Amino acid sequence: MMKTERQCAHCEGDMPIVARADARTCSTRCRVALHRAMKKRVIPDELTTRDRWVRRAADKRPLTVAGMAASSTDPRTWSTHKDAAASTAGAGLGFVLSDVDDIVCLDLDHCLNPLTGRLAPWAAAILRDAGTTYVEVSPSGYGLHIWGRADVRQGRRIRRPDGTAVEVYGTGRYIAMTGRRHGDTPSVLADVSDVVCRLTGAP
Repeated sequence: MMKTERQCAHCEGDMPIVARADARTCSTRCRVALHRAMKKRVIPDELTTRDRWVRRAADKRPLTVAGMAASSTDPRTWSTHKDAAASTAGAGLGFVLSDVDDIVCLDLDHCLNPLTGRLAPWAAAILRDAGTTYVEVSPSGYGLHIWGRADVRQGRRIRRPDGTAVEVYGTGRYIAMTGRRHGDTPSVLADVSDVVCRLTGAP
């Protein structure tokens, strides 16, 4: 069978020449295997391998895995992803942003219709500019958290004319995690420096 220069997203073998332009896998078997792998590992390894996990209360307060008060600036109150995921304290998980690395989160509020999945045009533009990086739906179902890498040492809240806001954080905060991947975004963190600079007006 003739092959193309494209590779299968699962087995990394050559794609058949008859494969559709938007096809990601070389066979039904690989497609099913890739789907299962993506469901199993949604949150990127760059996050799950760091011991900066907390639980979160329904009112958004950070909690330890034992249900006590946690702090986004006190590593003694953080845990591994495994321990945090196994805990039943609070209402869900949270990841702490720290200045020991360049992991950042762009928090877009009131930009997603949870019934139709339709994004507000301004949010779609930011998502496009962010490129191929992990994005998940916020706990409310109305917002998005875009994860990536950039040099952000001071958080910013950018208020839009229509009353919505974009928040950019890189340290000293925790972000609620849902594991609800937005669309087919990958489980990796990309460099989002350019979009952060455009949003914050940094040179």
